[in-house]
Amino acid sequence: MITVGDITTATIVNLEGLEMDVKVSIVEDDPGIRAGLVRLLQRTAGFKCLGSYPNAEVAMQEIARNKPDVVLMDINLPGMDGVECVRQLKLQQPSLQVLMLTVYDDPQRIFEALASGATGYLMKHTPPPELIEAIRDISQGGAPMNSQIARRVVESFQKNVPAQEMEHLSPREKEILELLAQGYLIKEIADKIGIGFGTVRSHIRHIYEKLHVRSRAQAVARLYSKS
Repeated sequence: MITVGDITTATIVNLEGLEMDVKVSIVEDDPGIRAGLVRLLQRTAGFKCLGSYPNAEVAMQEIARNKPDVVLMDINLPGMDGVECVRQLKLQQPSLQVLMLTVYDDPQRIFEALASGATGYLMKHTPPPELIEAIRDISQGGAPMNSQIARRVVESFQKNVPAQEMEHLSPREKEILELLAQGYLIKEIADKIGIGFGTVRSHIRHIYEKLHVRSRAQAVARLYSKS
């Protein structure tokens, strides 16, 4: 498996059909990983790297000025950590999408990051093509997570979740929720069941409304709590 730190050997994904580049900023203290992420974005059509920063303090100033669509955020940063950086960035720019990219998979870290305002959470060993797809997904309203992260979230949520709410979902909504639980991205779900990307997003929105949740992780927790 190719890791983020070995991006130079990765097959670069060529994403076509995007009308505008997805603007991305990177907050990562490891210079090798940071440089690799910059190269990945520079070599992938449809994406633009606005800047990469070794710490939260510099990142907050530059991100406020550059206004990216998506921020890739490490947790373990010198000085202010990534979770607090996300919290402050979201206060400044509520529409900013933050994708955590970290080595931590313990539930406490995950929940702290999501509670601070992050929308997605991936491990650093995520293959570059999957990372690119996740950035695209989060920029279009998705909430990407590795399957192991989703499982961690589910295990922590499922103790206190009312299962009867699942009965309100249509068969199609249940099918999509099952695929979300397996870690599929919105585009992958659309391709797998043969409907449009926008239709899948609409179904997911209805799932969230019916289950009274605000994220993929919480929706998946509803699914597992019924068993």
